[in-house]
Amino acid sequence: MILEVDGVVFTYRSAPVIQDITFDLRPHQTLAILGPNGVGKTTLLKCMNAILKPKAGSIFVEGLDLLSADRMEIARRMGYVPQRSEAGRITAFDAILLGRRPHIGWNVSERDLQIVEAAIRMLRLEDLSLRYIDEMSGGELQKVSIARALVQEPRVLLLDEPTSSLDLRNQIEILEIVRSVVAEHDVAAVMTMHDLNMALRYADRFIFLKDGLIHAAGGPEVVTAETIEEVYGVPVVVERYNGYQIIIPRTPERTPPGGGHPRKPGLPQGC
Repeated sequence: MILEVDGVVFTYRSAPVIQDITFDLRPHQTLAILGPNGVGKTTLLKCMNAILKPKAGSIFVEGLDLLSADRMEIARRMGYVPQRSEAGRITAFDAILLGRRPHIGWNVSERDLQIVEAAIRMLRLEDLSLRYIDEMSGGELQKVSIARALVQEPRVLLLDEPTSSLDLRNQIEILEIVRSVVAEHDVAAVMTMHDLNMALRYADRFIFLKDGLIHAAGGPEVVTAETIEEVYGVPVVVERYNGYQIIIPRTPERTPPGGGHPRKPGLPQGC
């Protein structure tokens, strides 16, 4: 087991945010944490990276207790990509190189530079490597943040809405990269996501949060129309297409004032 989360509780001003969160993850697995806004997805991710300290519970990565480890030990095991990264007057290359800090001794080594260059190629950032990150779009900055996490060579990747500022092409590119890193290296990934269809395509484990609790957890079998309606309050249909499960929201028919059958939009009565 690479990651073990047991009984994690976090409160804010005595109000519970997440309660009794327990799960584990093996190498080569990708977990999607799902649920509506404000349910505690980002809070859980920050607890897992010890940015926030839980009120109760434990978090272990390969036997290391993260809640008692120092920041460098955590950074060597957890690569964290926040929803938004601060842009400063620094080049993309240097920003990515900062991800090697947990491993760098007195000087930057040739291996450190090779790892940074490999991440730049992987995310197709060659043309941007010498550009200042405060001149970049949100999507470009997000890709730099992911590259910086990858060069940490972490055991677990934590990604908070990794595709939130990306167009469709870049969403697919980023998630394909995450999937290939997880498949080809002895690591795991945890992502918070809003796009259920992207989650179904790129994750193999799922946790649905509702009211700060785990409502459902498991493989693709837990992603059902019933679970989604209970968690999000939206009726859906779950179908299979081209080998993938897809989620289609069901839009209820509108009944016109006074009853009767719904009219086709844009047509006058009597047509």
